[in-house]
Amino acid sequence: MKVFFVRSLFLFIIGMLGVVTLQAQVAEQETVITESSIPAEDLYIDDIVRKRLIVDNRVLPYDHVREADIAWQTKIWRIVDTREKTNLVFRYPEKPFFSIIRELAENGDIALFKDEKFSEILSPEELDNILFSVDTSTYFDYDEYVEKVKVVKNEINWEDIKRYRLKEVWFFDEESSRMKVRILGIAPEKDEYDDLTGELKYSLPLFYIYYPEARQYLGKYRVFNEFNDVAPMAWSDLFESRFFTSYIYKKSNVNDLTLKMMYEGYDRAGIDRLLESDKIKQELFNFEHDLWSY
Repeated sequence: MKVFFVRSLFLFIIGMLGVVTLQAQVAEQETVITESSIPAEDLYIDDIVRKRLIVDNRVLPYDHVREADIAWQTKIWRIVDTREKTNLVFRYPEKPFFSIIRELAENGDIALFKDEKFSEILSPEELDNILFSVDTSTYFDYDEYVEKVKVVKNEINWEDIKRYRLKEVWFFDEESSRMKVRILGIAPEKDEYDDLTGELKYSLPLFYIYYPEARQYLGKYRVFNEFNDVAPMAWSDLFESRFFTSYIYKKSNVNDLTLKMMYEGYDRAGIDRLLESDKIKQELFNFEHDLWSY
């Protein structure tokens, strides 16, 4: 009798636990998700899945190169025109490259420099003067019946950034017997126009970023790919895989002259500069090619 009683009590407890578990599952299924419980961006995504490959991407550090293994090197300056078809990704409206640089600078992730030798860092006040312009306008206040001045702070438009300057080093590594290239700096270039005539006066870089510092952050931003929306390519991949078109405007020389300065005053200066740029590209290719014998 005692054994029967214990067994019945055990079965009763098991049954009650099952009922409680079932009620908990039903209550969980009937829970209504409201706007106040979960943010809308977590519920509704403009995609099939939330893509994390680029966000979680880790940029590998550069291979170590000894000074004794560098047998030859030269510095090259390039212009990347974002209006060319291959470079349109720089102007992708949803996330243009200039907005990425500005975001990293404002967050304090990277430093911005005044010069291409990376010797002077821009102060927050100087950066603010570059990224914003201040305009004043007068209006009449009918409540106080006086004329007042209104100060408007305008943010620089990314569409005005049509070109980027790249400073890079080409060198031959004896350890790997290969010609290598590393980008040192990137600078957005802005055109300045005459207020009266509207003619182009000059183009100057706004600032320089030190690419070896910025590459780990650029590896967290996806590059738009018109052939495959899911292609996981970051901006660091684009630069280091050379997925852009450019032309050379300067090579290291004893007088520190650009190609424009070298051919200034020539009748066909523009064509001569392009031909000289292609000549420098061919010399870089031939240098490595001529080191091998077949």
